[in-house]
Amino acid sequence: MSAETWESTQAWHELLDGLKELDQTFLAGDRAVSGERAVVDGYRMLTTILGVGLDTYLYADPGRPVFVDTVTPFRRDRRWGGDNTDSYYAYVVLDPTRTYRVHGHRGDSAYFSITIYNEPSPGAWSDRVIGVVNDSDLTFDADGRFEMVFGPARPEGYDGVFVELAPDAAVALTRDYQIDPLTGARVQWDVEALDEPDPVRRTDADTAQALRSTLSWMRTMFSIVPLAVGVRNDDERHDLGHEIAQVANTFGTPYQVPDFNFGWSATDACYSFGSYDLEPDEALVVTHRPPTCRFWNVIVWNQFMAGHNVTDGRISINHGTAVPNADGTVTTVIARSQLAHPNAISTLDQQAGNLAFRWFLADAVPEPPVVSLVKIDEAPTTIS
Repeated sequence: MSAETWESTQAWHELLDGLKELDQTFLAGDRAVSGERAVVDGYRMLTTILGVGLDTYLYADPGRPVFVDTVTPFRRDRRWGGDNTDSYYAYVVLDPTRTYRVHGHRGDSAYFSITIYNEPSPGAWSDRVIGVVNDSDLTFDADGRFEMVFGPARPEGYDGVFVELAPDAAVALTRDYQIDPLTGARVQWDVEALDEPDPVRRTDADTAQALRSTLSWMRTMFSIVPLAVGVRNDDERHDLGHEIAQVANTFGTPYQVPDFNFGWSATDACYSFGSYDLEPDEALVVTHRPPTCRFWNVIVWNQFMAGHNVTDGRISINHGTAVPNADGTVTTVIARSQLAHPNAISTLDQQAGNLAFRWFLADAVPEPPVVSLVKIDEAPTTIS
């Protein structure tokens, strides 16, 4: 049989052709980025999500499941998709006809959860949350261990935490937030299929489908990124109305994620997104009142929703590291360099990019952060 007759050969060539086209999403058109650093960030994002896509679609075996890291504070090849310096994310691909036991140890997490998402079609991003379990739903033994079960039906005699898998259930994603990932122990996640696995199969058709799904998934990612930074001030807005997310150096209105959403969002979180465009002598002074919640943080991203490793510099603060003002608000000072304020974070000299707040298990949707653009010598250096 000649190579040209293999479906996987055709799919491989489709993947290679698609990869050659994807950089145009950030090099040309109305979403083209500006400057050397933003361009090379785009190529790093391409290779990162290629790796994540192949892990998800080509290498995963739902009958022999294993959690794979998708975000960590320490891996440069896993900076993507709204990452964090405070968190570990891992995922496992599921077969909705199988039953799985998920168990582990809570470590030093401030908050952790696992969310099951659907896949509307091969390679398509989730648009629905099947179920979510966070640590407040679990019972822990004296050693901090926990377990839960996922499957099409609750196993007979099992009375623990259970999530019913819908027919389109496809992946489970964990979230583990640490106050200090340099010293805290991450959650230990283990998974086993309670059904006998099928024989190992590596077919031409399956491989072709995996390669095409990877390309579909990557194309969707690059329909989202790069994110816009926005214009610098109202005088340049040209009739953008009340869309404050379109203005640089602001934050959008915080919101709670619904069960029907796009991508791998967390439904027990509130988010607020913004952007920055800073000269070397400028700083953003951001003040917000955190609601009562299990965890919150604010982080600096580039335009591809990617940050840096926790060892690169201070690009985020969280509820455990931030120093509050006397009235309970928290002021964060953001600049291209590391300033003296106790809650200062840095863009690591990147001029433009994006910003993200997240609050988990909040008792209310927070009020919008208040933002001021000032000169560095006017920025506060102490709490108020």
